Amino acid sequence: METRAGDVGRPPILAAISLAISTTFARQQSHLFPWVPVCFGSGVGGYFSIASEPDWRHLAASSAFICTLWLLAILFDRHRACWISMTLWVLSLALGGATIASIRANEVAAPVLSYRYYGPIEGRIVSIDKSASEKTRLTLDQVRLSHVAPHRTPIRARISLHGPDLGFNFVPGDVVMTTGHLGPPAGPVEPGGFDFQRHLWFQQLGALGYTRNPTLRLAPASDNIDAPSLRLYKFRLLLSNAIKLRMAEQEGPFAAAIITGDRSDLDPALLDALRASNLAHLLAISGLHMGLLTGAVFAMIRFALAAIPQLAVRLPIRKIAAICAFIAAVLYLGVSGANVATQRAFIMVSVMLLAVCVERSALSLRAVAIAAFLVLLTSPEALVGPGFQMSFAATTALVAVFAVIRDKGMFVVLPKFLNAAVTLLLSSFIAGVATAPFGAAHFNQLSHYGLLANLLSVPVMGLIVMPGALLAGGLTPLGLEGVGLWIMELGITWILRVAEFVADLDGSTRAIVAPGPWVLPLIAFGGLMLCIWQGAGRLFGLAPICVAVILWQGVERPTALISETGRLIGVLQNGQRALNKPKGDGFSARVWLENDGDPADQMQAAQRADFSANYLRTDIAGNTLVFNAANPKTIDIEAACSKNDFVILPRVDVPLPKGCTGWNAVDFADGGAVAIYATDTGLTYENSRSRQGNRLWVSKSQRRGQ
Repeated sequence: METRAGDVGRPPILAAISLAISTTFARQQSHLFPWVPVCFGSGVGGYFSIASEPDWRHLAASSAFICTLWLLAILFDRHRACWISMTLWVLSLALGGATIASIRANEVAAPVLSYRYYGPIEGRIVSIDKSASEKTRLTLDQVRLSHVAPHRTPIRARISLHGPDLGFNFVPGDVVMTTGHLGPPAGPVEPGGFDFQRHLWFQQLGALGYTRNPTLRLAPASDNIDAPSLRLYKFRLLLSNAIKLRMAEQEGPFAAAIITGDRSDLDPALLDALRASNLAHLLAISGLHMGLLTGAVFAMIRFALAAIPQLAVRLPIRKIAAICAFIAAVLYLGVSGANVATQRAFIMVSVMLLAVCVERSALSLRAVAIAAFLVLLTSPEALVGPGFQMSFAATTALVAVFAVIRDKGMFVVLPKFLNAAVTLLLSSFIAGVATAPFGAAHFNQLSHYGLLANLLSVPVMGLIVMPGALLAGGLTPLGLEGVGLWIMELGITWILRVAEFVADLDGSTRAIVAPGPWVLPLIAFGGLMLCIWQGAGRLFGLAPICVAVILWQGVERPTALISETGRLIGVLQNGQRALNKPKGDGFSARVWLENDGDPADQMQAAQRADFSANYLRTDIAGNTLVFNAANPKTIDIEAACSKNDFVILPRVDVPLPKGCTGWNAVDFADGGAVAIYATDTGLTYENSRSRQGNRLWVSKSQRRGQ
């Protein structure tokens, strides 16, 4: 065995370890690029996880420090050392990710309404959908609010229409006016929960609200559509309505959802069945749909050209088919609304089609890495969303596993007629395993029969539904689109019946408790080690996954939760959360129960204890907690503080007496939702704002409490 000069004089064991490490890292040299988006994404994740907004001077100082390290490494000729260069690249990419995320957050900065507003609301419709209560919801730009200065007026506002319907058929581009309520986006429903303010910040939505008054059209869309995006959106709605009119009641909205992205008329019960059967991903226009569409176009063009010998010999038919598939992808991107998930799928497909054109492997970890890097570069906020995590988890796992199968020649031993069936079964299993922890963490639900449902539905989606959509589009100029829509309807009917059948099976779903903050990063890192690392060292990726599972199993939910309004309280009793009222603050109640891994609804949770909607007094770990939402004039604050360890007075505006531990209306307005934990040393508590920190998306009125 060759001995390196650096190993002379070392003990044999240390020399062997040094050689093993060097050999291992040398083996990674040609497989380092897939780690680029991982390091870059780590910086993006670091930006979103810190408690205060980074100052540009800190980022500049960090950049100067890393540049100095690079310069020193080059001057002393150490930049060729494997571990030094890798360390510097990791630091550079991580800092680059944090910097890009900071630039993006500042780039989309827009005014956020900092108080409750009631009065005239005027704006131009840029989006139409439905709220959770099935009410029409309008997203407006060019917003005008009475007595609100233009530089303080949100760029966009969203209102739900609860008022009388005057028969206006609103379309994108209409300028409308109503009188209603608006307020700033609400914070997380519990400390550490999903940050709605951050989510809406990147959409430039600075006000949310509703109206119970009529909504009037001030100017029609034809006079105001000056943006191509609005024209395209109007076309999408017209196409969606045409599809729904030509198809059955349930199948039409499903077809509209997968073609135009319009989910406004989906049956809520059917949507629940799709979620319970793990088929809801078929509605999201993402990698599956883009892949099926472009794959179908690529195959049809290639086979059509190959059928003509003169063309097959003279022309690069694979490249021509790839270009045609790319054009189809561009058209689908526009028709489907170009949301973040669709943009991500488009980038991934484009990279793969480009690989075909330059005669490189289309399905490789390098192509997946390029797509992930481009997505993070343009939309770093996508990293913290379930769409990015699940789609790239599935794609990375599929590419990595099938690369091993290809290299080992595992399918060679199978008869050719079994290859397709085994590939389908294996790909569904791999994608299901790769996305399961992310789906369970974000949606608090695990489908036990999701593999069965996908095996019965995904082939139909690829072989019937999407080709039917292509046929309908191709025959539209001839007025024969009904043929393609009929084929689509057959396939969609099958998918919906499968969803209902699987959802009705006993034990089809299991509620999952929300994980702690380190669980998903550990699972992601472990999975990436298994997929990207070369050699037996990849098995070390199982270690962080095992740690994550242990942390997930041991997660402790708050003993008591209080909503941002202060009017809803939930207390854990015998492992189940009891609520103080069956209605009101419904969104907070639903999310609390979901995060508890509790399948009960608010009504059931309110029946678990003899709590009153406006008053309760309970003991938590030897501490007395009193909640009183009655008329403030009837409350003896001094007595409440002297007789109880914690007081919750959500309608009291005056400060609590000195030495009194609790929260009043001002505390909830400034601090948001509250979580109380029972520990061996007593009770601890925190509010949502303390977890959010001093970030751009936390409105000024809410920063006062920090």
